[in-house]
Amino acid sequence: MLQQIVIPSLSEIYAAAAEFLRRLGDRRLVAFHAAMGAGKTTFTTAVCRALGVSADAVSSPTFAIVNEYRTASGEPVYHFDFYRITKLEEALDIGLYDYLDSGALCLMEWPENIAELLPEETLVVDITVGPDGSRTLSWQED
Repeated sequence: MLQQIVIPSLSEIYAAAAEFLRRLGDRRLVAFHAAMGAGKTTFTTAVCRALGVSADAVSSPTFAIVNEYRTASGEPVYHFDFYRITKLEEALDIGLYDYLDSGALCLMEWPENIAELLPEETLVVDITVGPDGSRTLSWQED
């Protein structure tokens, strides 16, 4: 069944992030597919804030590939940006499977660059931009 969350404007992104976390349940691996500038990092930041990660801790891991944050309860959250990955070995070299197998929430941008490495249980979320500037998150539920 198709699931969707519409974010009419940036002012509603935190409510959308809280709703996304509620619907996420116990899934830990999330792959965000979207065009450049569609809001992957902005939404990931909102999700982290909803988990109690301090605002100044969240940034795009474009050059580092992965950033680790701590939620209000001390749990790790891993934020990946695979934009600059050109070979699968680069993802393996950072210990990708150690992160994915950790049980921590893993939020991934540009996952298409490592699609062959992602476990089957990864939740694939598409972010699209509407003509009015709204964003729609959509994914398939089993």
